Amino acid sequence: MASPTPVPPASSTEHATPAVRRERGTGVREQILDAAAALIAERGFGATSVDDIAAAAGVAKGSVFYNFGNKASLFETVLVEGVARLTRALTAAADGLHGREAVEALVAELLRRIHEHPDFAKVLVAEVFRTGRDWQESIRVVHDEAIGTFAAVVAEAWPERDAMLTGAALFGAAVVAGLSWLVFQPERPVEDVLRAVLDAIH
Repeated sequence: MASPTPVPPASSTEHATPAVRRERGTGVREQILDAAAALIAERGFGATSVDDIAAAAGVAKGSVFYNFGNKASLFETVLVEGVARLTRALTAAADGLHGREAVEALVAELLRRIHEHPDFAKVLVAEVFRTGRDWQESIRVVHDEAIGTFAAVVAEAWPERDAMLTGAALFGAAVVAGLSWLVFQPERPVEDVLRAVLDAIH
């Protein structure tokens, strides 16, 4: 009678609980997303390869494909999830506020997020308005949500104005001022940048 085939010992991942496995997977996924945002902010989408992203994230190239399928899908995820997080933060910042107070809270929160996530802010400015991309429709939805947080405040504060266009103007002014601050005048306190944007608005 043949001896039973030996069963190899289970890996630590196999022994891990589902929650631990999810946490490990999320960690790799976030490493890849952070690396992709940093490289694309520096080089642009076309000049950034999957090999570059994998090396910067410290993972195998196969991990990038396993988690995202291809480079375009990875970049779409960088934008979509980044804008979704930004939208949630903006919505929370303006919660319960009205008029000028709500506008100031939105601009202040947007500047804070730019300061904390400069790579994503650069990617947002450089790529989100390009046409002909595979992810264009997905970006349109989350773009409308992010700008919509500003538009909702505008509709209440200045009902005679075009809420969406004015909201986009507010959003754009804050993003450009924030990036200009980080690149050219990083020594300035955030309060100076906030005041400059609000002065321009009002």
